[in-house]
Amino acid sequence: MPSPQTVFFAHANGFPAATYAKLFNALAPQYRVEHLGQHGHNPDFPVNENWGNLVSELIHHLEQLDQPVWGVGHSLGGVLHYHAAQLRPELYLGVAMLDSPLLTLADQMVIRAAKRFGFIDRITPAGRTIGRREEFADAAEAHRYFAGKSLFRRFDPECLSAYIEHGLQPAGAGLRLRFDPATEISIYRNVPHISAGRPQQLKVPLVMVRGRHSRVVLPHHTRHVRRVPNGEYLTLPGGHMFPLEHPLQTAQLLKSFFSRWSSSGNDDSSKDTA
Repeated sequence: MPSPQTVFFAHANGFPAATYAKLFNALAPQYRVEHLGQHGHNPDFPVNENWGNLVSELIHHLEQLDQPVWGVGHSLGGVLHYHAAQLRPELYLGVAMLDSPLLTLADQMVIRAAKRFGFIDRITPAGRTIGRREEFADAAEAHRYFAGKSLFRRFDPECLSAYIEHGLQPAGAGLRLRFDPATEISIYRNVPHISAGRPQQLKVPLVMVRGRHSRVVLPHHTRHVRRVPNGEYLTLPGGHMFPLEHPLQTAQLLKSFFSRWSSSGNDDSSKDTA
């Protein structure tokens, strides 16, 4: 039997890759899932302006693999894959951006101004991340805390448990966030105001999947997908965190996309599928 194709998953900011274990398990055994545990934590690739080092870190790991990948990324991760695929398309079979915006020139101008004039924390989640709770007495306390937060309230129960298990680490007599909060804030503050290439220059298939109630991917982002030669726009129930709210449905949609493009690769339609 031929070896399975590889999916390389890149996580959202602040959510270690193991949080998505239910999604990964649903993609197996048809696909081999690879990932980095936490983006932005390797001192050889520190967070910098426009996420250039994070893209380089991703490309570095893709170069170690024995075949091109389906690049799947949630939020931060989708943007990293898009930039990497523009720079190194030979490393990819295609890209799936899960509630990741494909920024327009107007978006980039706003972000550039926000950085220059000091209000970037107001247009990204950085402001809400500063000063948030980092330590917990035990896993039960952490579970109660996060389950009551609006961001986590609709999580699949197994995904919430995975976040408690993998998003926290022992610290003294209790637990502490594993994803360094300063790194998370730095990632938000350095959101790209440039692009590695124009959408019409992308040489691999791309699908943007938006959570139906997302406030991150907006209508003008979805229209921008039409400029990608082999671009599609799809929707799933949920908000910005839909891959952790509906992991099985997300996996099924991804497999459909992979299968369709593996068999044809020539469908250039942009779609909106419920």
